[in-house]
Amino acid sequence: MRIPGDVPKITGIYGSQKKVNRVGSTGSVASRKDVLSISSEAKDFQAVFRALREVPDIRQDKVDDIAGRIETGQYDVKGRDIADKVIRSVFDRKA
Repeated sequence: MRIPGDVPKITGIYGSQKKVNRVGSTGSVASRKDVLSISSEAKDFQAVFRALREVPDIRQDKVDDIAGRIETGQYDVKGRDIADKVIRSVFDRKA
């Protein structure tokens, strides 16, 4: 395939572009410092999260109480109560 060297439409487009002048000088740019502001609501959330981190995940006093009752045979749970809790937890997840 041969492409001719001078295609009038293509050279016309490139020839019609205007030359862009260079920028001689720029004005001075004042530097600004970044500013960070935290809303009072975010500060409240931060305080709550800090307090929650200090709360233990396991309430050891309850665990010790139930473990003691299981060892002595005083811990009695009805099967119907367990079934009710399981069914409620399944329906709560679907909602």
